[in-house]
Formats: sequence, C-alpha cells, structure tokens
Amino acid sequence: MTGPQANRETETEGLAALSHRFGSGAVTPPQRARFVRELFDRIAPRYDLMNDLMSLGLHRLWKRTMVNAAADAMMDLEGDIIDLAGGTGDIAALLRARLPDQSITIADTSPGMLAVARKRLGDTVAYVETPAEALPFASQQAALVTLAFGLRNMTDPARVLAEVARVLKPGGCLLLLEFSRASAWFNPAYQLHSRFVIPALGAAVAGDRRAYRYLIESIRQFPDAASISAELVAAGFGAIAVRRFMFGVAALHSARKL
Repeated sequence: MTGPQANRETETEGLAALSHRFGSGAVTPPQRARFVRELFDRIAPRYDLMNDLMSLGLHRLWKRTMVNAAADAMMDLEGDIIDLAGGTGDIAALLRARLPDQSITIADTSPGMLAVARKRLGDTVAYVETPAEALPFASQQAALVTLAFGLRNMTDPARVLAEVARVLKPGGCLLLLEFSRASAWFNPAYQLHSRFVIPALGAAVAGDRRAYRYLIESIRQFPDAASISAELVAAGFGAIAVRRFMFGVAALHSARKL
C-alpha cells in the first residue's frame, strides 16, 4: 500500500512493527539490526553536532532534566547505573559529574559511537558493546538505567524493556527519554522541519542525507507517550510518570520496576 493511507498506518504502528522496518522499507530483524549499527557507525563523529543543529540545542536541556531525575532517584537506590544506547557518552558525562563515585557503564551496539565515548570519558566509566535485546549483565545488578533516544532504533523494543526490567533491582528506576507525538497545533511546523530541514542538515554537515531521513522516519513511526506507558506496564514497571517537552515533541518516562 502506498500514499497517505499507508503513511497514516505507518505512523500508528506499535513497537512490535518496528522490528520489520528500516525507515519506510520492509526488512528482516537481522537486517534492521545491521543497518542501524552501520548507520550509527557512519554518523558517530558528527552525531553530537547534528543533534545540536536539529534540536536547536534543546536535546541538551532534555538530557539534563533526565540526569537531574537520575541523581534524585539515586538518593534512595544502591547499585550500578547503565546508560543504555549511551552512544557518544554525553549523558554518561553528565551522570559522572553529578554522581562522581557511582559505577556507570555505557552500553551500545555501535562500536563507532563507543569510540567517541571513550575519547570523551576515558577510563572514568565502563563500556560494553552489546545489543540491548541481550544485555550481558546479571539479573538485579543495576539500580538505574537511562535510555535516551535509543529505544526507537532497537530491533525488538519490547524485549529491550523486558531486559531492562531483568537487570534492574526491585524498585530500580528506568528513565526513558524519547521522541513522541507533537501537539496537533504544533505538528505541521514540526513536520516541515523534520521532513525537509533535518535531511538537508544531514547532507551538509554529516554528509549522509539518507541516514537522517531514516532518523526522521523512525521518529514518525514511534508510538506516542501513552502507548509507551502501556508498554512499560507490560514489561513489569509501575509508578510511571511522564514529562513532555516542546509541545510533545519528546517525552521523559520515569518508571520503577515492580
């Protein structure tokens, strides 16, 4: 099916459908995992700069809000912090500054992204190259998991949430920052920016228009905040709180493992 109706269906599909999509194309789950890993390896050197340009720097404020929430949560938690899909280490660097004595591990499937993180943080944190669907951590090892702008790129997002629940201690906290659905009045302007400006920036700054076209399509296909809350409940989380940013463009979910 093609045309507007197909686009509307794509935009309302849930997490389960993502494993068979790469942007607008149909793929197998192994193909999706490989394509996503290769994409982030390519754009890793300019990933932070592109995020600044695409969001006008707002992503930094959203991430600081998440890290502040992490620091607050760790006041009554004991255990490791895992920065899942930690990419270039920008969030881990903020966590390290706020929690200087805390054990922090960056986990990511892209060696290119982890290489950038190592340049930034050296041996102040640990690094694990792993798919998020099969985390090499012991059950109930972690007190807190941060996951920023990564869930929509996972091959099996629902399984990722189950894995996060497995590695968290009872009462442990997941902080999930992800793009969501903009408010109806703001959505037309946001769609124009995402469909035309961001791919153009990707071509000019990162030299990879196709990669940033995929990123925009992945945002459009990702479920809204209410659907993600339901997915968190299904994975074994409760005490879910949601904070929306920029008229719903992004949302921060805070959830506790039951």
